[in-house]
Amino acid sequence: MATFRHTDLFGGTIVADLPSAFVDASNIRQVPDHQEVYLDKDGYTSIIFEITERVNDFNTDEEALSYHLQDIAEADEGLNILSSSTAHLPSLPDDTPAYTILATQEPIAGHQVSRLSIRCTALLLTLVRLEKQSADLLISINVPLLKEEFPDESVDLENGEAGTSLNAAMAYRERVLATLEIKDWSLFV
Repeated sequence: MATFRHTDLFGGTIVADLPSAFVDASNIRQVPDHQEVYLDKDGYTSIIFEITERVNDFNTDEEALSYHLQDIAEADEGLNILSSSTAHLPSLPDDTPAYTILATQEPIAGHQVSRLSIRCTALLLTLVRLEKQSADLLISINVPLLKEEFPDESVDLENGEAGTSLNAAMAYRERVLATLEIKDWSLFV
């Protein structure tokens, strides 16, 4: 079972519990100011917090969630949405809309694939709509699912055959959402 530590994000203006095994990627490489990126030092999972301008070109928040998913995935090719739902973040105002989606993406033909034997990448995306701040807060957990973890006959994400890595990522998401708190709303000005 993972242990967690209370983590300052964006200079402490946002806080959340993150797995203790995750390290701040800005200590390794450059990260844009509107992102916080954490990497699993013992694996391949990443957790990314991103603040974007609120997308208003859609009739529903669910369409905005789909837009952000498409933007992160970079291509529709091999993208499979497995589930989506509303989310509750107890430390945010009750009227703050939030949504989660679980999707997988097959490696895209012609793109450089790492030396890992990746079956697909699971993406656990959470969208927090901050209307008064004209912002969207995205929390994405990216999990490469390795062929070694999922032999052909055992892959069935639609029926709950998630494997160790994805089950851990779902627990990470649950903890992040339960502990995420915006300490300084002026971050969004």
